[in-house]
Amino acid sequence: MPAISMFYGIIISLYFYDDERHSLPHIHAKYQGQDASFSILDGALLSGEIPPSKARLVQA
Repeated sequence: MPAISMFYGIIISLYFYDDERHSLPHIHAKYQGQDASFSILDGALLSGEIPPSKARLVQA
């Protein structure tokens, strides 16, 4: 998995050919075994879940 950033235990990944599940440009965030996808355009949660405090850090 290509990690592009790591902070506060959150790993941010970007996949080049990952348009099957989400049609919007997005990133993947992993935190303690939980996964979530966030839109790059507006930071909206597309799928999955991570703790709300960590999700706010990713969206910022």
